[in-house]
Parts: sequence; C-alpha cells; structure tokens
Amino acid sequence: MRRTDRLFDLILLLRDGRLHRAEDMARQLEVSVRTIYRDMETLQLSGVPVQGERGMGYMMTAPITLPPLNLTLPELEALHLGMAIVGEVADEELQGAAKSLSAKIDAVLPEDRTAPPTGWGFAVYPFKDAAGGFRFMPQLRTAIRNRQKLQITYATAEGTPSDRVIRPLQMEYWGRVWTVSAWCELRHDFRLFRADRIRALKPLAELFVEEQGKSLADFIAQQKANC
Repeated sequence: MRRTDRLFDLILLLRDGRLHRAEDMARQLEVSVRTIYRDMETLQLSGVPVQGERGMGYMMTAPITLPPLNLTLPELEALHLGMAIVGEVADEELQGAAKSLSAKIDAVLPEDRTAPPTGWGFAVYPFKDAAGGFRFMPQLRTAIRNRQKLQITYATAEGTPSDRVIRPLQMEYWGRVWTVSAWCELRHDFRLFRADRIRALKPLAELFVEEQGKSLADFIAQQKANC
C-alpha cells in the first residue's frame, strides 16, 4: 500500500472523533507501530487537526469544512485544479507560489465537526494526485443529479482494476481529494470511491429510484451509526 493511501485510510479511522491507539491502527492497517507514529507526525505537520502522542493515542479534534458564503465547492475545486496545474510546471517560483496560496487557503477555513476534514498539507496529497480526480467530475455530477447508474473501472490501493456498477449518491471534498459515496451493486453495500482512482466511466441508460436501504439518507444513517 502506498503511503498516501495509508494516510487516507488513517483519516477515515480518525474522522469519528474517538481516541485510537497506535497499536490498534497498526494492526488494522498491517504496519508497524513505528510507521503509525511517523504517519501521525506527517498528518499533524500537514495541518490535519489530529492531537495525541505516543503511548496515549490519537484523535481528530476539529475537522474543517468549506465556508459556503466565502467559496462554493465548484469554486474551490476550480482553484485547486489551477494549483494542481501550476504545481506541476517547471518554474520553481510558480510552484512555490502555488504552495503558499494553498497554505493561506487552508489557514482561513473555519472549523465544523459535521463534515470531512479539508486543508491537508502538501505532504499528504501532491497536486498531481488531486488533478487525477477531476477527470470524470462532470459525468459524476450529472449522474448524481439525474439518478443515473454508472459503470466504472476502479483501481484498488494495489492498482488492481475492478469493474463496478454503482448508484452515485453524493460527492465529498476531503482537501485535494474527492470521493463518491455510492451504492455498489457488486458488493450490495455502500462504498466510498476515490475519484482519482476511477480509471474508466460509462453512464448507463438505466436510471434508479430511491429504495429502502440504498438511498443517501440510509448511507448517512449508516455513517452516523458507525461513529
């Protein structure tokens, strides 16, 4: 598993706001406790609101979300896409400016415990990973609005492709990473798909209606029950 993928999984574990021991996280992710310590330091230095110390455990104290009256999600998406492009150019001065701008944006985002964390630093997700998540954004949004099923090819953390048919329900912004909450017809359960891991996408002619146990409300209720 790549380190960036492991950091993403750690965020998923910590988002419930509870105290997690390094030993338990290490066992779940199949790494050493020392690796977890290093990862926690990386997250903290990257601006993720994680508190704790070795021997005591770690918890996320204040996930932050987008202020709707300042920037809309599409506006912030466009901004990060622009920084993603600038971050890949050869001009070191512009690369430095993109990082500085990102830090300033992260610093002014307000706290809100009801949404996923944003404001991750560059050490967690480089710009090139972020840019990959925008490829299918228009089709994903359209499918969510129209309640249209999608056939996707999705890459696992190890890079193994998997073909799925999904009912896309919503998109969530995690700070340079977008995820799609969906009902997966292969697994017969809700799944969270990272947009940058989608390798192919095909809208299907079949539409879907809300069914008990498969709706966005059911997904949200399941997430709350797991917290």
